[in-house]
Parts: sequence; structure tokens; C-alpha cells
Amino acid sequence: MPAPTRRTASAATDSLGVLGRVPSGIYVLSIGRGEQATGMLASWVMQAGFDPPMVSVAVRMGRYVAERLSAGEPFVLNIVGHQQKHLLKHFGAGFEPGQPAFEGLHVLTAGCGAPALTEVVGWLECQPKSHIDSGDHRVFLAEVSGGQLNRDATPMVHIRNTGAHY
Repeated sequence: MPAPTRRTASAATDSLGVLGRVPSGIYVLSIGRGEQATGMLASWVMQAGFDPPMVSVAVRMGRYVAERLSAGEPFVLNIVGHQQKHLLKHFGAGFEPGQPAFEGLHVLTAGCGAPALTEVVGWLECQPKSHIDSGDHRVFLAEVSGGQLNRDATPMVHIRNTGAHY
């Protein structure tokens, strides 16, 4: 049996580089109603089941949206198209509680009560079912209860230079 190899600083750097190359989509997670509605960029989203349809979403610990998701509040995942960089700028800095997040954007109210962006590729209504803490993020498992495909467009794909930060 070969001797175990020792992990070097170079190998750790390489693994972060490889981790950064794991492609992800870009989403706007919207939650809440009326003045309590807000939105945030999310990129760590993945389909997690067929029957019922499920998705997983990772949210950084300490974000107030994570607290609302932990409490089971329904949300909408808006799929950003590859030419919709204005949405990155709009949602990139984040919003404080009570700060209007959807000014200047076209939205409708999804069946779950959360805002859905009408100009995106499509959106999914989601109900959190469980979560697990994963280091500095909380990963939510949510059941998809509805959605709408708005256009035949290509979703935005995000590739990072390193797996050490967004």
C-alpha cells in the first residue's frame, strides 16, 4: 500500500482554483411581501430532487434572509439571463431590512406571495423544508411548488477564479 501523500500549500491553492471553476447559475432570491419584500443574489443553487421537485440554496450565515428561510418563509428563485448584468448591479450590494429592493424593476406577486421578476429567464416558487449548516453558509432544501418560464433565453453562468470567495 502506498504511503499517504502530504497536502502541500500548492495543492491547497490548486484545489481552490479547481473549486472556483465549478460552474453555477446566477439567481435573485426574492422573499417577503410588501415593505418586507427583499432580494439577494444567489449563485449556489442546484436541483436536488424530481418527485417532489426540490432545489438546494446556500446562503451566507448572518444574512437576515437566512433567518427568514430558516423560519420556513416561502421564496422565489429568479433565473438571471446571460445578458442581464443590470440585475447583478442592482442586487449586488444587498439591501438592509426594510430598504426597497425592487424599485425600477418589473415584478409580479407569485402565488407564494414573494415578488417574481418578469424580465428573467424564469422563476420558481419554493418552500423551505430543511437546512444544514455548512461552514460559513446555511444550505436550504426547498420544495418547488410552481414557476414560470418567461423567455427562451440562456441563463447566466458564473465561473470564479478561486473557491475562496464569490
